[in-house]
Amino acid sequence: MDTHALDTSAAAAHFAARLAFETDPSDVHAALESGEPGFVLIDTRDQTAWDQGHARGAVHMPKPEMLARIPEYAAGTTFVVYCWGPGCNGATRAGLIISELGYAVKEMIGGFEYWAREGMPVDAVIGGAEVDATRAPDPLTAPALVNGSRIACDC
Repeated sequence: MDTHALDTSAAAAHFAARLAFETDPSDVHAALESGEPGFVLIDTRDQTAWDQGHARGAVHMPKPEMLARIPEYAAGTTFVVYCWGPGCNGATRAGLIISELGYAVKEMIGGFEYWAREGMPVDAVIGGAEVDATRAPDPLTAPALVNGSRIACDC
């Protein structure tokens, strides 16, 4: 690869655009924990997937319902959407629907998979009741705990 021919201004524009329209599970979780996240977190998967497990604090809104339900939110509402994980483009499709309706939206990269793998709070629906289904963090995806506190990955 010829690194001398790289267009750094195009690269900067590319990365700025990604940051404008993407977020990650850690940042979403921190915002939700603040009590004033500034967005509505939407799980775009079907009922079976939602029941199996979903990010605590998310609203369940499968893509087929979005055209009717998103306009129920006030103008200026910002959304963060997620689907299964990196191998799924459901959140990207949801982001397109929401942005075409005139709302600001970001995609949570990694989706539910990385939310759960990083040990973020997960709820499941069992027998009609929500139960805590949080898993231990996967050491390959989440910072380790040292003296009860997570080591910041500094990203």
